[in-house]
Amino acid sequence: MADKKSLSDLGSLTGQAEETPADAAASVETAAPATTDEAAVAPVSTQGPQIEAVLREQQLDKQGRAYATGRRKDAVARVWLKPGSGKIVVNGREQEVYFARPTLRLVINQPFGITDRSGQYDVIATVKGGGLSGQAGAVLHGIAQALSRYEPVLRTTVKRAGFLTRDPRVVERKKYGRAKARKSFQFSKR
Repeated sequence: MADKKSLSDLGSLTGQAEETPADAAASVETAAPATTDEAAVAPVSTQGPQIEAVLREQQLDKQGRAYATGRRKDAVARVWLKPGSGKIVVNGREQEVYFARPTLRLVINQPFGITDRSGQYDVIATVKGGGLSGQAGAVLHGIAQALSRYEPVLRTTVKRAGFLTRDPRVVERKKYGRAKARKSFQFSKR
């Protein structure tokens, strides 16, 4: 009994009146009667707010491209994605020229492979900072972000693969009294 009283006091404090079972029955009776077919097809739920799957909106610029920034280590990539023939241009050069190693090209094309969109989008990217491996990771991150902005339906697929998460690992700083970040100078007993 004390619990009910404290709950009603709480309701009055927040400005919400507590509904009694008699009030609930009266509100059900005043509602328009539904046919048995309608009740079977569309059950009415009065419990809590209805949850709908809300997709994100497509984010495009004036030229119809999706833009995203990708980061990995010290590298930062600006990526523009638009429908096309699958051509990837990095810093004004083809991907085969800029990323000569096949493993780096595989890394870049992973988002397209996992979403079955190989050869459907053209990518223009500008990358600076870091080395080739970090730059390839930055372009991968940027392509994944841009793909999820162009086609919001693909976001869950790309996110589950882990391509939307920025890899936080960076080079550890050098400490004083050490040769590198953790390496000590050679110890001499005498």
